[in-house]
Amino acid sequence: MVPTAAAVVDRYQRRVQATDYGRWRDQVEATGGCTHPVRMTGAWTVTDNTTNQVLAHRGGHVMVPCGNRRESICAACSDRYAADAFHLLRAGLSGGTKGVPEHVTERPRVFLTLTAPSFGPVRDDGQPRFPARYDYTGHVLFNAYAGKLWHRFVIALRRHLAKAAGIRVRDFADHARLSYAKVAEYQRRGAIHFHAVIRLDGPNGATDKAPAWASAELLSDAIHAAHEQVRITTPEVDGRAHELAWGRQIDVRTIKPANAPDFEDGDGQITDDRLSSYVAKYATKGTGKSEAADRPIRSEAHIEQLRINTHYKQLMRTAWALGDRPELDHLNLRRWCHMLAFRGHFLSKSKAYSTTFKQIRGDRQRFRLEAALDELGVTEDTVTVVNHWDMTSVGHHTPEERDIAEGIAQRRRDTRKHHHTTERKD
Repeated sequence: MVPTAAAVVDRYQRRVQATDYGRWRDQVEATGGCTHPVRMTGAWTVTDNTTNQVLAHRGGHVMVPCGNRRESICAACSDRYAADAFHLLRAGLSGGTKGVPEHVTERPRVFLTLTAPSFGPVRDDGQPRFPARYDYTGHVLFNAYAGKLWHRFVIALRRHLAKAAGIRVRDFADHARLSYAKVAEYQRRGAIHFHAVIRLDGPNGATDKAPAWASAELLSDAIHAAHEQVRITTPEVDGRAHELAWGRQIDVRTIKPANAPDFEDGDGQITDDRLSSYVAKYATKGTGKSEAADRPIRSEAHIEQLRINTHYKQLMRTAWALGDRPELDHLNLRRWCHMLAFRGHFLSKSKAYSTTFKQIRGDRQRFRLEAALDELGVTEDTVTVVNHWDMTSVGHHTPEERDIAEGIAQRRRDTRKHHHTTERKD
């Protein structure tokens, strides 16, 4: 039985008028409007090291953000992830923060997009023109091997750079280092492609100037050569081994310093001033305008129950079927069926590119701790801080609570957008 509008309104009113609503809303506000908060029970205690006096104690039930990067699951945590991704990417592009020197802007840098090959003609909406002839097996295998294809591409790129510089491949690390950050994105047809910021450093990474022979032109030429060279041959499926390679479409643009006048110019160059935001947004996207599944698939029947387009559903059916093949066990296709067989990280980087998500989140936690201790008038070396929390549940208790949380997240998003628009006008 479908509830009446009056009944729905009544449920919201009862929640808002409940005696615990104020505290509950404060906790949801603290998570930024997370729609799947982790509920914890425990305490936070600050004790003076000299007197053993308890200076502060906060206990009971709290909520912490779920931390999911997918906007379709949690808009609030998706926004936080995108902000962290922006700072990670920005640090490696412009320097001057998080241990990356400002002179990284003087390095050879390019913005690269690598695409998937064709598996059959598709319409503008990403659906196959001739589904019966579409190479679904090849498509699934490409997504599954995309991470390995990238790994081989990076190896080939180092080799071509060494050759162009006139040094031995095994000596490349003594002369230069390839630093990068890449983001995976699904095209409308459900095929993975990669956006990457690639920087050529000295042997010690971000703190080391690039060698004299390094240039953006040399880096671009080496990228094109590596793109053409990389191949992966899959195990045979029904008597056929697929040879996987990047698609013919490749986009390589030189990155200019942030003070360049335009985001993009006629020479195909791009500035680093807005590039971080441009790339970071992909880290929170799903499979495109028509989402696949947000959680792992449990069975073939589960696939049939999903409200997704027929093309994505067929990709998932194919991944599920291939997941039963012993020769493809190493791909864990059933585990990654909901991701259309892609099993890599949506944002990854080389060690020396910039900071890490762990450091960014650690800095945020330390800032909050120092602010709390400052309120008490103490420093960390004079007190003992004990955090002890146990997880009790995940998610809000009712649909009304979830809707209210979503409203809080949307209000915060709108406020940020308004401030950003106002600042640009000023």
